[in-house]
Amino acid sequence: MNGVLSDPFTISYPTAVQTSLNSGASFAKFDPSGNYVAGGRPDGSAVVWDLDTRAPIRWLEGHVKAVTSVECVAASSCFGFWSRNSRYVLTSSKDWNVIIWDLASDTDPVRRRATVRFDAPVVCASFHPRNSQIVLVLLSPGDAYLVDLRKQCRSRVELCEIQEESDDEGQGRARSAMTVVRFDPTGRYIFAGTSVGSVLVFNTRTKTMVARHKISGAGIIRGLDFAKGGRRLVTNSSDRTLRQFNLPVYTASTVEGEYIEQELEPTYRFNDPINKNAWHAMAYSPDGEWLAGGAADNASHKIYIWDLANEGQFATALDGGPEPLLHVHWHPKKPSIVSTTNVGNILVWHCPTPERWGAFAGGFEEVDENVEYEEREDEFDIEDESEIALRKQKAEDEEIDVECLIEDPSSKLAVHAQRIADDDEDIVWAAEEPDDDLPGWRMKVMIDDDLDAV
Repeated sequence: MNGVLSDPFTISYPTAVQTSLNSGASFAKFDPSGNYVAGGRPDGSAVVWDLDTRAPIRWLEGHVKAVTSVECVAASSCFGFWSRNSRYVLTSSKDWNVIIWDLASDTDPVRRRATVRFDAPVVCASFHPRNSQIVLVLLSPGDAYLVDLRKQCRSRVELCEIQEESDDEGQGRARSAMTVVRFDPTGRYIFAGTSVGSVLVFNTRTKTMVARHKISGAGIIRGLDFAKGGRRLVTNSSDRTLRQFNLPVYTASTVEGEYIEQELEPTYRFNDPINKNAWHAMAYSPDGEWLAGGAADNASHKIYIWDLANEGQFATALDGGPEPLLHVHWHPKKPSIVSTTNVGNILVWHCPTPERWGAFAGGFEEVDENVEYEEREDEFDIEDESEIALRKQKAEDEEIDVECLIEDPSSKLAVHAQRIADDDEDIVWAAEEPDDDLPGWRMKVMIDDDLDAV
C-alpha cells in the first residue's frame, strides 16, 4: 500500500498511542463527550474509565458470562449508539440477558434500570438514537428483536425477512440468519447484515422490511457502520473486504409486503493487499472524511486509515505492538481512537501536535536565545483607531428591529431540520414517552482501593 504525503499541520487522524489502560476489556467505546470509555470484559462485567485521571470510576457487575456489547447512551449524531447525555449503559451477554444501567445512581453497585431476558445468548444490543427505552437485540441463532420498554408501547417484536415463493419449486427459499444489526443515525431504519451476503432494511416504527440489498461477492456480513449523516454505509464481510455504499432514499410503502429489491454497488473497496488480513471492526471519523479498519492480524496490532475525501486512498497504518487487535472505536468529536488488545489493554490513540512556530510563517525565525523586542503602539492593530471609533458611532445610530432578528444560515438549517423531524411520523413515534436522559445529571465517581490492582 502506497501512502499519500500529507501536511503534518493538517492531519486529522490519530497517529500515536497516548495512553494504555490495563482494563481486561475485550472491546471499548467512548462516551459522547469523549471523557470516558466503557469496556466489556470476558468475566461478565463492564467498567467505565475516566480518561482525565486514567482510573476506573464505575463497575457494572450483573452478568455471569462474557459481555458481548457495551452501548452507552449518547447524542443521536454519534452513529446510533449513543443518546443525548450518556446517562445509561447497555450491556448484553451470553447469559441471555440485556441490562440497562443507570449511571446517575449514587449506589455501588450501579442501579439497574431494566433487565430483559431472552431464550438464547445475546450477540449484541444497542439503544435507539432518540430514546433509550427502545432497544435492538440480536441473538446467537440469528434472530433480531426490537424491544420497546415504554409503558404505552411495551412490546417485543421479531424482525422477519419477507420470503417469496419460488415459481419452480413452489416453496420459499431458506431463511438467512442475521449476523449484525444496527440502527441508522436517524433511528428511522434498522439495517441487518445476513449470512448470505445481503443487507435487510426495516422500518423501525412499523417493524416491516422496506428493502433488501444484495452485495455481490461479500459472503457473510460481519459488521456495519454509518457515517454521521447516515447516507453512507460501510460493511465488513467474510471476503476480507470493507465496502462503502451510498444508500438510496427509502419511502414508506403503502402496500403490505412491498419492498425494494436492489443490489448495491460500492463506491470504494478497502482491503489489505499484502497480508490479506480480515477485519475485526471499522469506524468512521466524526466528519466522515476518514475510515479506520482494525486488522484481524494474529501477530500484531494494526489499524489502517483511509482518506475518503481523497478518493479513499490509503493514508497510514498504525502499529500498536505485538498484542493482536480486537476492536476499534473513533472519538465522537476529535481525532482520537480507542482500540483493545487480546490481553485486555485499551489503547488510546491521539494526534500529537509538535510546536514548530518557525514553520508557520516566513517572517518567523527560530532563535537559540531570547531577543528583546520593542513593540510599536499600533503595530498589531487590525484597524486604525479612528476607523474603529467611526464604525462604533455608526452602529449606535442604527435602529434595532427587536421583532425580527436575522438568523445565520446554520441556525436556519437547524430550524428547518427540526421542522422536518417534527413532521416525520417515524421520528415522532420514537419521541413519544421520552426517556429521562436529561441534561444536568452527574456521574458519581467511585474509587476503590482494589481498582488499582486491576
